[in-house]
Formats: sequence, C-alpha cells, structure tokens
Amino acid sequence: MQETPQQYTQRILGYLGGRKPLDILAGTPRQIARLIEGVPRKRLARRPAPDTWSVAEIVAHLSDAELVYGVRIRLMLTASGSPIQATDQDAWCRLFEYAREDPARALEALRINRAGLVRLLKRLPPESWDCYGIHSERGKETVTRMVELTAGHDLNHLKQIRERLPQSEDGRGGTSVT
Repeated sequence: MQETPQQYTQRILGYLGGRKPLDILAGTPRQIARLIEGVPRKRLARRPAPDTWSVAEIVAHLSDAELVYGVRIRLMLTASGSPIQATDQDAWCRLFEYAREDPARALEALRINRAGLVRLLKRLPPESWDCYGIHSERGKETVTRMVELTAGHDLNHLKQIRERLPQSEDGRGGTSVT
C-alpha cells in the first residue's frame, strides 16, 4: 500500500527522535563514508530485491535529493510562498541511472552541497525559518519543516544502508579481514 503524503511526513519526522536536524544534516556524509568504507563497489551495487534500491542507488539518490532540497530552501527564503514541485524518486533513479553512479563521487557531491546548505542554515536569522513554500503534495512547508524532513530523510536512508551492509567489528560496512 502506497503511503499518503501525510503518512510519509509522520514516518520521516518520527526518525528524528528529538535529535537536532542541523546536527543530523552535518553528520550524514561522514556517517555514509564510514558505512561504505572498504566495501567493494560490486557489493554496494547489489540490490537486496528487484524493487529495492542498492546502497549505491541510495547514495546517488541522496546526492540528487540534496540539490532539490537546497533549491527548495533557497526558493522559500527568497520568495516565501513559492510552489514546490514534488519529484518521483523512482523515475529519477531509472532515468538518471543511479545504479551506474560511482558511490564515492555521489557521496563527494553530497558532502560538498550539504556543507554549503548547513553553512547557509546556520547563518539564517530566526524569522527566516518561517519562510515557506507550497509543496504540490504536502501543502505549506516552512524552512524549519523542510530541514526536519531532510534530516529525517537522511536517517531513513542511513537505516537502509545499515540494513544492507551489516557492520563488521570495527564499525565499518565491509567485513573484517583477520
């Protein structure tokens, strides 16, 4: 059963568990790097099921999503009330061939773009957090809500990566060589 936009929002926000969204945003690229360090690209590209993304596809998705979130937030800040177009992540995955993406390059793009977004958000005056956009599926969303959703989205995908790459004793995604 497909979840509604409201169910999606509740699920994604549920991942926050009281944690600070900016801390999550700042730490996600490092966490992904630790999880995939030393894991062969072939393993990162393996889908656990035909309709389930691989780790490589998740990292490519996060890299593209970062561009989308960055633009959405900048539109909200400069033209509060702007429309926000929903995206079809599965269509993006197919069309942009996430399975062929180099996870290291996708992660580096995420790291660079995320660092810029976090710098921007840390400089915002308090009133800017109330700027908003009108999402085509979810309705009015403030900058605050978009940042919370982005952080929850990160946590959702970090959980998926951990599930696909059981950790070795040293905390890395690959298996220990002893």
